[in-house]
Amino acid sequence: MTATGKSRKSNVVLIIILLCGIVLGGFLGTLAAKVGVLSWLAYGQTFGLSSPLVLDLGILSLTFGFTVTINIASIIGLIIGIIIYHFI
Repeated sequence: MTATGKSRKSNVVLIIILLCGIVLGGFLGTLAAKVGVLSWLAYGQTFGLSSPLVLDLGILSLTFGFTVTINIASIIGLIIGIIIYHFI
């Protein structure tokens, strides 16, 4: 408890809740793509490195790749995560 009487919320807890909301929302959006009425939840955008970046140093080869897919369901999951964090 702080001097004002409110408990301090951890930033780590916020990040974990938000990541869970995004992952679960993205998973549900993928499942909803097969259902006609809910297919709008799967609408989204993918961005990042579409082809991996390769750094060849002769004896060592490093490959970098990163893509992010955001859909409507993952945004809804993010919002639900923020609401859940607000109430804990």
